Amino acid sequence: MELNVKRRYFLSKKDIKNLKKELNEFFENLDDIIPKKSKVEVVITDNFDIILVDREPIAFKKDNKIIPTIKLLLKFLPNKNLVVVDKGAIRFLIKGADVMAPGIVDSDENIKEGDFVFVVDEEHKKPICVGIALMDGKTMKESKEGRAVKNLHYVGDKIWKFMG
Repeated sequence: MELNVKRRYFLSKKDIKNLKKELNEFFENLDDIIPKKSKVEVVITDNFDIILVDREPIAFKKDNKIIPTIKLLLKFLPNKNLVVVDKGAIRFLIKGADVMAPGIVDSDENIKEGDFVFVVDEEHKKPICVGIALMDGKTMKESKEGRAVKNLHYVGDKIWKFMG
């Protein structure tokens, strides 16, 4: 199923500066992510806005929050808010399932409930999905039951397939 693009527009320098401020929460190398001469565009769809840098989707906006895409995380993985899952969880996550606590091998103990988190596989440390923590990081590691992360974006979904 394709995304229904309603309209698209380029960001002003001021809006790019604000975008960088929001991304600064997760990333330090913002000039690598959004180089000075790059074209930053917003694509408005039915469900969310996708932010493109030189036609590459780097983030999406849902409920007025900027969320990094998996494609951006493959290039620049933050060193905080990480949740590590065992390989048995991967096949469910790439179908859109939420992260269940028993599949979590490790997590950043500074994660608070409601934070954006980046879920990576145990073996290769590659991002699988982006979500919202449903419990804090310490509880994620210790808990043996329940949903730990609400899956918002995963490898193979509409945002992943969107190519500007």
